Parts: sequence; C-alpha cells; structure tokens
Amino acid sequence: METMGPTTGEPVRIGPPVGGQRRRLALAGVRGHVTKGRDFTRQALRDWNWDGNATADDTLLLVSELLTNASLHADGCLELVLTGGDDVLRIEVFDGTTTLPRRNPTPRQGLPGGHGLYIVERLSDRWGTRVHDHGKAVWAEIEASRLASGRPAGS
Repeated sequence: METMGPTTGEPVRIGPPVGGQRRRLALAGVRGHVTKGRDFTRQALRDWNWDGNATADDTLLLVSELLTNASLHADGCLELVLTGGDDVLRIEVFDGTTTLPRRNPTPRQGLPGGHGLYIVERLSDRWGTRVHDHGKAVWAEIEASRLASGRPAGS
C-alpha cells in the first residue's frame, strides 16, 4: 500500500520496509529539531508497522538523544536519515563537525547531562560514527525483529 509522504509529497510504502527504504529530514537551521525528528520517526515507524510497542518508544528516545547530542556537542544537526530494511532500522544523524563523540566515563547519578551515549548504547543493537567530507554521522541500529515484536533491548 502507498500513501503520500508528509514532507515530500512522494508515495510512501505502508507496511514493513522491503529491501530498504530511506527517509531523510533536513534539519539545518530548523527550530524544534528534536520534536520534528521524533515526529518524523514516529510517522516512519507507523508506516512500517513498527509502532505501538516498547521498542518503538525506545527508538523515539534514541532519536531524541542523537539529535540532542548533535545540537549540544557538534554545532547542530544537519539531517536525520532513517533506513528501514528487512533486518534492521538504521538511524543516522549528520552534523558539521568531525569531532567524534565519546561517552562520559563518570556520569553523575541523578544529575542531568552526560548520559546521552550511555542511553544510545543501551537502547540500540549497534551504534557508531562515520566521518564524511562535511562532518560526521552518528548512527544506531535496531534489529527489525525487535521492532516487530516490541521486545526491549537486552531481552
């Protein structure tokens, strides 16, 4: 089944992604980019029948953390890319710096800040970075089987 995309007006397949579907959201200079990125991701999960469960909620938190980290530590987000395939959902946040993220070795218990990459690590099945000509992408992957079943990370 196909419907029109919310931002592009192009047809979007409804149902689990087959062979890989990619959705892109430009975020350079966008106000409220974390909310927009979450809404964009929520719609993709809904379209791909990966919504309404604990893993979908974890995915939205993961997107929020990646976007927030880019905003706080990498001079802002340029783009959010979601690639849904038969086996995995890949989330990529592009920014304009080549400085690699590093986990805070001693996050302060009960205090805000310093927990972002720990959350990314706990909620994703894999994560990492890749440098490109204009900066880097921080990516995270969630197994499609977890999204379909709603099974949380580590179970």
